[in-house]
Amino acid sequence: MAQATEPRGLSPGAYEEIPGKDYIPYVSPQLSPAEFTWRPIFLGVLFGIMFGAANAYLGLRVGLTVSTSIPIAVMTVAVFRALQPVLGPSTILEHNISQTVGSASSSQASGLIFTIPALFLWGFSPAMSKLLVMALAGGLLGVLFMIPLRRFLIRGEHGKLPYPEGTACAEVLVAADAGGSQARNVFVGLGVGAVYTFLMRGVNLWPREVAMRVPFLPKGQVGVNVAPALIGVGYILGPKIGAIMVGGSAIAWLVIIPIIDVIGRDMTTPLYPETVNLIVDMGPSALWTRYIRYVGAGAVATAGIITLIKSIPMILAAFREGLRGLRSRMEQVAGTVAVERTNADLPLKVVGYGVLAVVLFLAIAPQVFGFVDNIAVRILGASLVAIFAFFFVTVSSRIVGLVGVTSNPTSGMTIATLLGTSLIFAALGWTDDTGRIAALSIGAVVAIAASIAGDTSQDLKTGFLLGATPSRQQVGEIVGVLTAAFFVVLSIMVLEGTYGFGSEELPAPQANMMMLVIDGVLGAEIPWTFVLVGVGLAVFAELIRIPSLAFAVGIYLPISTLTPIFIGGMIRKFLEDRQPDAASKHTVREQGVLYASGLIGGDGLLGVGIAFYAGAVGIPRGLGYEWLGPFADVVALAMLTMLAVLTVRAARRPAA
Repeated sequence: MAQATEPRGLSPGAYEEIPGKDYIPYVSPQLSPAEFTWRPIFLGVLFGIMFGAANAYLGLRVGLTVSTSIPIAVMTVAVFRALQPVLGPSTILEHNISQTVGSASSSQASGLIFTIPALFLWGFSPAMSKLLVMALAGGLLGVLFMIPLRRFLIRGEHGKLPYPEGTACAEVLVAADAGGSQARNVFVGLGVGAVYTFLMRGVNLWPREVAMRVPFLPKGQVGVNVAPALIGVGYILGPKIGAIMVGGSAIAWLVIIPIIDVIGRDMTTPLYPETVNLIVDMGPSALWTRYIRYVGAGAVATAGIITLIKSIPMILAAFREGLRGLRSRMEQVAGTVAVERTNADLPLKVVGYGVLAVVLFLAIAPQVFGFVDNIAVRILGASLVAIFAFFFVTVSSRIVGLVGVTSNPTSGMTIATLLGTSLIFAALGWTDDTGRIAALSIGAVVAIAASIAGDTSQDLKTGFLLGATPSRQQVGEIVGVLTAAFFVVLSIMVLEGTYGFGSEELPAPQANMMMLVIDGVLGAEIPWTFVLVGVGLAVFAELIRIPSLAFAVGIYLPISTLTPIFIGGMIRKFLEDRQPDAASKHTVREQGVLYASGLIGGDGLLGVGIAFYAGAVGIPRGLGYEWLGPFADVVALAMLTMLAVLTVRAARRPAA
């Protein structure tokens, strides 16, 4: 390594509540090692494209995405070491720039897939240029609005705000710099996930799903999807969340669907919202599509609103603290004191001009907030984006310091934006398609901004601990936003064209929740009976102290999707319960999460690749698994068992 200091761990001050100015970073501010070079930029862009597409696919399937900073960090270290004879030595600050650039794509994917599918579910077909502008605008606002907050939140609140993912990523990079390597499990997981998905979906050697009717339950059904990404998601989430989600799905498939069948089997007319088929003629999957989707959407929307209400004190406190830090930053006199390298941000005039340019473009561009040339909608829409994005970027940047990116209530912030926007539009009489599209578009840009701000905060925390240059990281975030946007949007468009949103392949639960909020406020016709059932279930879960959002997402998703997530969580519990001490538990968790991240990446990349192929040529037929006859399901379950065994072995592998 081209580093002027002896390899060592992070300073003990990384975990202590001391003034940020007194913290001693891993790389001294007086040193200027290579940092913002073409090598980490190239790798970060490449990894960002890979994991951005994979996260888009994952989010549309199960309603959540995973943090990619650590997998990208360890993969960067491994690639730099493998190519050292060609590229020469690299520094830890270059590795940090790579993960900074690459991780931006996952947050961009989160904001898009939680909102944009609603446009397609309404029956609209937005142009790719519209989605690309929204992705870029939200990403740039998220980075720019966060820049003035860095000195207060990251440096000034050091020790008070731990930023868990950012601190963990710093530890991983320091460990790698000191000679350890943790990249093997990520690459092995990528390989296993990609090969497995190619054989299952490209060559079609075995079925993707095994389903079985439950005796004595009318149209009750259980099943399991044997995709590797779902096992990986379960391991990352852990046993508790996996059990809650599969419990919600069990209620939908083993209780509500049989009740609908019993009530409707003697009906001679279709039950709304179905207009063609009778209940007696519909199978479990058809009942899920036509009825359970609304129950789940009602539950998810209610749980999101409950989460928002519970978060209001934290949101307001975070906003007040963020404003205090911003005011302090504004009061500083620029240029009077030389700023050391590790405390140098992009100039405030860059932030101001950048935000102004984005907002003006949103007001000018006719395709962003609707398909008609309505200047009033565009001006109001751009203004609301600026207001809500500033507010929730400030909130998100602070909240992730306490609870991490994974627990950041981005959905609640998006719901708040949609509720506020829809109420304003309703008061103005904009309740037609233009109002719905504009409200959803505003929510999408704000969701992306809040999500990107959370990721930026974690990356800047990593940089603070390592001794990176903040301005270079901030430019890296912008590069990540600009380069990943096209590929994330392209992946979403191709997936929709191949499978369709709202299908069993891509249920898009979060987008359904957003759509229901807008339709409910603007007065669209909704099957309220089923929605209210979901509302009641979410409220009941909250009353008995079950995390209502995880439970509600479980109701919405097919049980076959949740079963492997539950299995992945139980694998983690099985392994951790058998470790003799805390250090061993930590190793098992860390090694397993890295392998699981690889599984998700490999499965997602091949899933998107197959979707691209299907869009151009047609869904690949492959060899077909019909030749297996009655043993097809047995083979699929055997492959799932193999995935479980490989996960156990990878998690038990000692860290190098």
